Amino acid sequence: MIIYSQLEHKDEQLSPIKKNMNSESKKIFSTQDALKIAKQRLPRVIFDFIEGAAGREVSALQNLTRFDEIILQPRVMQDVETRSLHTTFLGQNYDLPFGIAPMGMCNLAWPGADQTLARAAQEFNLPVCLSSAASSSIEDMRSWAGENSWFQLYVGSSIEASLDLVDRARNAGYETLVLTVDVPQVSRRLRDLRNGFQMPFSMTPKLFMDFATHPHWSLATLWQGVPEPINFKSISGHKKFDRNASRAGADWEFLDRLRTKWKGHLIVKGVTSAEDAVLIQQAGADAIYVSNHGGRQLDSAPAAIDVLPRIRQAVGADYPLIFDSGVRNGEDVVKALAMGADFVMLGRPFMFALGAEGARGVNALIRILGEDASLTLAQTGLADIGDVSAHMLDKCPPELILESLTSKQNATKKTNGMKRNH
Repeated sequence: MIIYSQLEHKDEQLSPIKKNMNSESKKIFSTQDALKIAKQRLPRVIFDFIEGAAGREVSALQNLTRFDEIILQPRVMQDVETRSLHTTFLGQNYDLPFGIAPMGMCNLAWPGADQTLARAAQEFNLPVCLSSAASSSIEDMRSWAGENSWFQLYVGSSIEASLDLVDRARNAGYETLVLTVDVPQVSRRLRDLRNGFQMPFSMTPKLFMDFATHPHWSLATLWQGVPEPINFKSISGHKKFDRNASRAGADWEFLDRLRTKWKGHLIVKGVTSAEDAVLIQQAGADAIYVSNHGGRQLDSAPAAIDVLPRIRQAVGADYPLIFDSGVRNGEDVVKALAMGADFVMLGRPFMFALGAEGARGVNALIRILGEDASLTLAQTGLADIGDVSAHMLDKCPPELILESLTSKQNATKKTNGMKRNH
């Protein structure tokens, strides 16, 4: 369990995050730092694939700006010398209240990225979710990350082939399955179209120059082998991967079938509608993953943080909710928890960290996120991440039904009333 205190310089008080400082980047102090370094080091086609979003990228931007509009109320004179970020989610204990979201083709950011993320998940005791579109196999990720590994499922035109992946995940020992339902068809992402991004790469003069002017990435990737979506190849049953193929097989009938088949924890990802959330809850899913896919699907989608309290109200105080989209620092993690989430996942920041400095970048980012979250607790008068609630919110446009969040806090968390120290 990660504990933060003023005594952390003593060996017995060192947390796992502090112990990793010698193996992390000395240049990254924020997600923005990682982004800037990654933008310099990566070919444009790769960086834009990571950062880009659907359409004019309005939804992706709103995910960020809405967080900036959430105001936390500082509190003073509380006993916050020692603070805990330990979190229990779906029966699993984690040292941090956040994990690594499923992302396709992470190895494009840096060779061996999936294994790097798996090692970090083990070392810092947080979950890492392997995407169906990953460039590493289901079985390899489970061997690398152990019980910290989750598997995310896309459902294409072949239901049976998709269910074969579910069987593979079960046989490999996964206990948590994440069904993504918000990508019936991959959206038009203008940066990718303009750059000619496709898998596998089709070498054009423009792409050749892009790679040639970024030799560090290009030589490392060539040495390790150009990544390919191994798991999707088995889904399609074809040697050539079609990134734009339909993934609309995840309908309500499939959810019922999957719930019957999968005996472990089942999470449904990509939900922004309170009405859909209730139906998913009634279908027997163990948790809902509130996300608008980082703005990569529908440019007119609402900011994910705006819909989180509505979904919390709809599913009730006790139902587990995960959140991602727009989270960039530890304060954002705490804000998402205050708005109704039970756990938070981050995607792009980890890709930026990988592209910036590989494993050293990932280690730095995890420590930074953890320290930011802990310092946010201190500034708001809390000593335990489990005490985070809507009571911390000072201003949060647009208008949200905070009564439902307060009831969540009353039902599931410790009382957050401030006590005078004597």
